[in-house]
Amino acid sequence: MAALFQAHRVHYPFSAIVDQERLKLSLLLNAINPRIGGVLIRGAKGTGKSTTVRALVDLLPEVEVVADCTFRCNPRDPTNMCDVCRSRVERGESLPRALMKMRVVELPIGSTEDRVVGTLNIEKAIREGVRALEPGILAEANQNILYVDEINLLPDHIADIILDAAASGWNVVEREGISVQHPSRFILIGTMNPEEGGRRPQLLDRMALHTEISTIHDPSLRKEVMRYNIEFEEDPIGFMERFKGEQEELRRRILAARELVPKVFVPESLYEVVARMCISLRVDGHRPDIIIVKAARTLAAFHGRSRVEPQDILECAYLALSHRTRNLGMDPPATDIQIREEFKKALSIVEGNPR
Repeated sequence: MAALFQAHRVHYPFSAIVDQERLKLSLLLNAINPRIGGVLIRGAKGTGKSTTVRALVDLLPEVEVVADCTFRCNPRDPTNMCDVCRSRVERGESLPRALMKMRVVELPIGSTEDRVVGTLNIEKAIREGVRALEPGILAEANQNILYVDEINLLPDHIADIILDAAASGWNVVEREGISVQHPSRFILIGTMNPEEGGRRPQLLDRMALHTEISTIHDPSLRKEVMRYNIEFEEDPIGFMERFKGEQEELRRRILAARELVPKVFVPESLYEVVARMCISLRVDGHRPDIIIVKAARTLAAFHGRSRVEPQDILECAYLALSHRTRNLGMDPPATDIQIREEFKKALSIVEGNPR
């Protein structure tokens, strides 16, 4: 019965989310290009963090999986398969394929390590390898979205397991000298309430994009939030129908952008702009530079363009740098004003018009 209910669950339409443009953009970019690396959403209670994430589910495309594989392996990529699927391919077997809708997998509050990585039967593992693993959340999340509410409150060891899997694309389970692994490539979306728990530098650095949302103070927009929510509660099917056209257009753009991303060209000059901007802002490491370029290519594709423009870089820099440590952790994250100013300076230098 639970599965039946889940299949018919009606989600608040993404297109009906009022304001919060950066939040919506960060989620859409990850839906188009999972290689970006996820998003961290900061905001107080009641600002719509969870509602917006769950609303994304109806826009997600289908993905191809091995039909009879517990770990939802990608049948087209032998480098992204469990040992069983890879062995079948090496034997020349044709893997059964199925299209499955991407979905949002939520990490239950209080999840144990075994619930996250899976339970391993040691004696069986010696004989059967990965077949002996009872799948956990990280198996369910493969080729899906993993949503972690209040990610900053997770126990350190659970957070490390999830972050390591998100970075490597693999879940490795080791018990008593036995090691098994399976692919776990997912889009990590975490939320946190700044009033509960502090920022963890290692967590912030591993989340690709970041957006901070706050209570809306525009009376007309607040009225729209109230009206939309009441209408959805009273007639969810009718409300969904009202936004059907906008939802379908967003789905179309996501699918088109997914096809276009690999073809998007980044001018050499914009690589230099990103490098100069990040150096001037004293951003730690090289990960932020790479994320900005990945996100900018995705943004260009979302707008139907095959070439990255300077504005794409700036918009994605806001999302990729607003939570980053700077100057070896001594300086707070850059503000929008600082990011914009250093971007303009870098662009002027590269274009040959130093300010």
